[in-house]
Amino acid sequence: MHKHWIAIDWGTSNFRAFLMKDSLCVATTHAPCGLLNVPDRQFAAALQPLIQPWLDKYPRLPLLMAGMVGSQQGWLEVPYVALPAGGEQLAAQVATANTPWGSPCQIIAGVSGPNAFGLPDVMRGEEVQLTGLAALHPQAQHCVILPGTHSKHAFLLNGQIRHFSTFMTGEIYAVMLNHSLLGRDLPEPSDDASAFALGVSHAPAAPFLSNALFSARTLRLDGTLPPADVASYLSGLLIGAELLALPETQAWIVGSPALTERYTRA
Repeated sequence: MHKHWIAIDWGTSNFRAFLMKDSLCVATTHAPCGLLNVPDRQFAAALQPLIQPWLDKYPRLPLLMAGMVGSQQGWLEVPYVALPAGGEQLAAQVATANTPWGSPCQIIAGVSGPNAFGLPDVMRGEEVQLTGLAALHPQAQHCVILPGTHSKHAFLLNGQIRHFSTFMTGEIYAVMLNHSLLGRDLPEPSDDASAFALGVSHAPAAPFLSNALFSARTLRLDGTLPPADVASYLSGLLIGAELLALPETQAWIVGSPALTERYTRA
């Protein structure tokens, strides 16, 4: 039985790998080489150099992968598991991929089902984080926020994902700053707590997001927002708008330290 193995979270934009010894993480590596950066779907060729130092020490390490690597655009498409879903359902639907160097490789399925608003929704990668949270902090119910490019609000009952909703908060933020009038001719952004708080406070006052977004322009024009603070204001406005959909007043937050801090403030 292998004591060492590698857990991999391979998404659209980023790659993260964790060298495990049984259930203990002993080393990590990451790179900005998501699926979009892999030429001609050569996933094995892209993966091997990223984990080669670990393979040199422990040849043929077993791999367990999650995220968009199991999507139609990934290494191998793994069909979604339907809600409700927990660790048992996910473990029953892993797919096996081949590696040229001989490591056994399994890819975990994503989860699909109707969201809180009755629309179809999907996740890939977050289901592993949710299963891990339920295992580390068992309780009857979990309300969880997973911030990111496509933020998720998930609700677990007895360790099973019952329903979840996706919010394109991070992607809208990037598009607005980089490809719209709101971000034109802005200097290097500052991380301004007051501008962020102003955005959060405006979210419930202007509940129609396409209307509220334009305030990032008008507040700059009337001098309320310095140009360097527009990004902080926009971040607060978008996160505040997202959190209006959360029915709970308390929730777990599973994400990077920077995003977790922002969502906690909001």
